[in-house]
Amino acid sequence: MTKRAIIVVDFQNEYLPTGKLPLTGMDHALANAARLIDAARDGGEALFHVRHEFAEPDAQVFVPGSDGVETISAVAPAEGEPVVLKNYPNAFRGTNLKQQLDEQDIEEVVIIGAMSHMCVEGTSRAASDLGYAVTVVEDACATMELEFHNTKVPAAQVHATAMAALAFAYASITGTEAYLAG
Repeated sequence: MTKRAIIVVDFQNEYLPTGKLPLTGMDHALANAARLIDAARDGGEALFHVRHEFAEPDAQVFVPGSDGVETISAVAPAEGEPVVLKNYPNAFRGTNLKQQLDEQDIEEVVIIGAMSHMCVEGTSRAASDLGYAVTVVEDACATMELEFHNTKVPAAQVHATAMAALAFAYASITGTEAYLAG
């Protein structure tokens, strides 16, 4: 049996409506993430929590020591669950995440979190490149509207594009219901 871990990426206060980078669909993503986390705990699966902070002293968001960097309580790590502090979108870059996964003989990772088009996508691509089988539970992820060349891209399209790109070559994409039923 393949050993699997859930990687919970950046569910931090900064992404709530009270934060500096509120995301579309965050309540829905958090509710699904909480269900997935509970199921992993009940099933004895490994959980790894990832938290973003910017190392630059002039950072405007994810400032070390601020309320914005704190993990949202609904999906907070339980005692003994590892927390990986990262400074880049890819949770493997400059961290010991791969080492921790390898120490537990993890072969498959399930990724949930924020933002779909940034840290979820970056971490998923890196995990695939490192040889892990990757699943993204898309309705346990959230993102925001973007703008490119004066064109506003709605959050739903940003999310769909990120998931479509991952599905093309990097990850299996599923929903919470299908994952929990599987």
